[in-house]
Amino acid sequence: MALYRQVDMDILDEIANKPTSLWPFFSKEEFRLALSSCNNSSVPSPDKLMWSHLKIILKNDECLNIIIHIANVCIKLGYWPLHFKRSTMIVISKLNKKSYDSSKSFRPIIFLNTVGKLIEKVIRERLQFNMTSNNFIYPSCQEYKKWT
Repeated sequence: MALYRQVDMDILDEIANKPTSLWPFFSKEEFRLALSSCNNSSVPSPDKLMWSHLKIILKNDECLNIIIHIANVCIKLGYWPLHFKRSTMIVISKLNKKSYDSSKSFRPIIFLNTVGKLIEKVIRERLQFNMTSNNFIYPSCQEYKKWT
């Protein structure tokens, strides 16, 4: 069991020092790019927004600037609002099961608020870009990507 296993913390000294950088403010282009790949036929989230609604709303620069400001403040404060954490779950049955007596016969679907998902998507895409462009991915992970 890993719980009681000894860990050699000196291994951290072997990690090469990488330069640090500040987290730049988000741009309109990042949000527009992230939003463009979202599916218009999604169902409404707990905040009652669909991607198609958000695409229309964020064509307005003033509205987009407000969302970008919220995202920048979340990063600056290190705080994620409770509103973005709220979710709704529905349970649907899987097709062609002999019996529906087991929880394995069902699939939970969780809906998060759309604005929070958009901000998370922009953060995720930026982190992925920074990780790959700065070679922060462990070599065995890069090899794995070649095989998949």
